[in-house]
Amino acid sequence: MDLQIEGKTALVTGATAGIGLAIARRLASEGASVIICGRTQASLDAAVRDIGGSVRSVLADPATEAGANVLTAAVPKIDILINNLGIYESKDFSDITDDDWRRFFEINVLSGVRLARHYLPDMLARNWGRIIFISSESGVLVPPNMIHYGMTKTAQLAISRGLAATTKGTRVTVNTVMPGTTRSAGIEDFMRSVASDPNLSADAMESEYFAKERPTSLIQRMIEPEEIANLVAYVASPLSAATNGAALRVDGGITPTIV
Repeated sequence: MDLQIEGKTALVTGATAGIGLAIARRLASEGASVIICGRTQASLDAAVRDIGGSVRSVLADPATEAGANVLTAAVPKIDILINNLGIYESKDFSDITDDDWRRFFEINVLSGVRLARHYLPDMLARNWGRIIFISSESGVLVPPNMIHYGMTKTAQLAISRGLAATTKGTRVTVNTVMPGTTRSAGIEDFMRSVASDPNLSADAMESEYFAKERPTSLIQRMIEPEEIANLVAYVASPLSAATNGAALRVDGGITPTIV
């Protein structure tokens, strides 16, 4: 299927690994001009080599106001914005400090807010654009051991829907994609942190995790980053013109339909 994004300019945050890297790779394979950002040149260079196609990097961290300003100065206009930057951890609510709450909000929420605030007006003026927030099923089913993370994912749903309302009558759309537990470099360490036995094999640990922590998953496995990227690429394309203000689940069936 031709997604009709050849020649479009796409900015993907958090694209040096995991879901973001898979999204950048997928968009580049469709002919989009992809821009990635990050905190270290070494990680950016490695990602550029991995992605291939038309891709360039900007050394900037939109999780800070200064970093966002560097990024938007280097890349003043884009067609597609993928707000993927985010962090997560397992932590008891009583142990989550004020600094933890601020850090999660700054990185997971304000990074996307800053970029949307800059790029949306130009998209509206040109009457075309795509903004996609990569949220999580945790924004709806907030895990008791990740309440600060879930809060940021719920916030993204609210921001995305509110911004979508400002696009009424235009060819600009704002949507949220909600992945479930997705395979990444850090996920094994995370699962090990909540496993009954940290010495379990990777397969046994994954099975236990889904049985205990994600029992409502219908696929009972980790989602591959490419499976997320396929949906994101479609939502970023002109073919998805009728999809706006939506929270799209690619969570393996974790979230009940009544939620």
